[in-house]
Amino acid sequence: MAKNGSESLNSKYPIFSLGDQLSVEQMEFFEHNGFIHFKNFISRERVKELLEESVKIQDQWIREDVKSINGVPIKYGTDVDGRKIVQRFAFLNQHSDLFSKLLKDERLKTLFGFIGSHEGRIGETEKDGLVFNHYVNTENSNYSQLGWHTDALRDIFYGQKVMPMLNVGFHLDDSSTDNGGLRIIPGTHNKGLATLLFKKVYFVSHAPDKKEVGLNVEAGDLTVHDGRLWHRVAQSPFIGERSRRRVMYVPIICGKFIPKSSQSKPMLYQRLMTLTNK
Repeated sequence: MAKNGSESLNSKYPIFSLGDQLSVEQMEFFEHNGFIHFKNFISRERVKELLEESVKIQDQWIREDVKSINGVPIKYGTDVDGRKIVQRFAFLNQHSDLFSKLLKDERLKTLFGFIGSHEGRIGETEKDGLVFNHYVNTENSNYSQLGWHTDALRDIFYGQKVMPMLNVGFHLDDSSTDNGGLRIIPGTHNKGLATLLFKKVYFVSHAPDKKEVGLNVEAGDLTVHDGRLWHRVAQSPFIGERSRRRVMYVPIICGKFIPKSSQSKPMLYQRLMTLTNK
């Protein structure tokens, strides 16, 4: 039986498998904590293919000096060997059939149950689409951590009320909590608007929280968190190859359809992310 209290989660939390429907235990755990972890969503062979495909797209974007995709700034940095790399891709699903097909996996529709809406949809053309984050610590890295935030902030910048949303993470590297990585504060997804807006200083604050939980993931795992949940990405204490962590995220959303296009402009929160997280 899964334990739900955030105190018990600090040392260990239950890990599940994703089938064609959500179990009562999975629903209860997510409702209470605002996140869930599924093992082996994709194979390591598939992970290898996705990483190889991302390098092809990266090399093309570097050659073409791509600044943004659908108004979302592309973040560049330097790898451990001094090569220029893309550290944050946006709308990657629109630049490769391999990534596009990943979002067609029928199991992802099962996750709609967490927002209780049959009108849920995968944000293939909305928000930032399929995002690929490449965290690595080097002397000239531009993306080794991400400050405290909630994903629901985007709705506020769009002038909308906060709508149910999930952020679905596809993990592409083995990453234990001693290598930085995702930190969440269980239960902060259902504490009201004041907590959503003011619990932390968005993107600027990186300090550990006594109630935070670190996720231990392996390549191919899937994690899901509520868009209102406070979370951050901790910086690895290591330098170089050992610090490398790669993960992709795509939103599951409902409500008004707001697609992005080549005419879209960067949102304020995107500029803030660019300025505050290195």
